[in-house]
Amino acid sequence: MPRIRDGDRRLRMVFECAECGAHYLPPEGMVYPDGPASPVWCAHCQAAKRAAGVREDPLLARVALAAARAALARAAEAEPAARSDVRPSRPPASRRARSGPGGVRGKLA
Repeated sequence: MPRIRDGDRRLRMVFECAECGAHYLPPEGMVYPDGPASPVWCAHCQAAKRAAGVREDPLLARVALAAARAALARAAEAEPAARSDVRPSRPPASRRARSGPGGVRGKLA
């Protein structure tokens, strides 16, 4: 199950629709303004299924939620440490630092 990083540096669950295969990000509370969010179907497929009178399988919904939570926990554990060695943003101060194979080839031609 893929995960994405929200703007405030929290991991959020992303689900894959069992009907159309689209990836979707439901609200954190798993509730849309018109009803509960489905861990099985995206909002469009959920609306179409609801209009057709089809209900989602509760076992499939529990499995999808459990898998998403487990993936989220694994991702939180595997957070990489912040890089302490960052390259400088300014160019090198001396010509010697810029010299290399590319500079030598230019002088031979």
